[in-house]
Amino acid sequence: MQTTMQDLTIILENRPGTLAKATSAIASAGINLEGGAGFDCGGEGIFHALFRSDSDAIAAKRALEGAGFKVKAEHDVLLVDVEDRPGAAATIFQEVADRELNIDLVYVATKTRIVIGGAQVQQIREALQPLTTAAR
Repeated sequence: MQTTMQDLTIILENRPGTLAKATSAIASAGINLEGGAGFDCGGEGIFHALFRSDSDAIAAKRALEGAGFKVKAEHDVLLVDVEDRPGAAATIFQEVADRELNIDLVYVATKTRIVIGGAQVQQIREALQPLTTAAR
């Protein structure tokens, strides 16, 4: 199965406690994180947070900005259920590559799901349709 969700790119200071503060702000707004990934990028922390709906992403952004964080970007991303076995992700990525579509964001979400982002998210969705339909 696949569905479209919302990803927020949040800028964090790369020091102890900032990720806890950001996720606490989201939790205080009553919003559930569906997934997330954090990276150091030139001394700056980048946190990708995944939300089920536009309204959750909007509420999370409001809570984060209220807590002093900068939300750098908001993107539609594709959430794809994937089997927990060797090669499952490679099959998905190859299908996208065979259509000459670029993935510029990927991370694993809760419940064995992969988050995939790119400028052509709708085309990526269409490329993966046969794989996700067959997995049902």
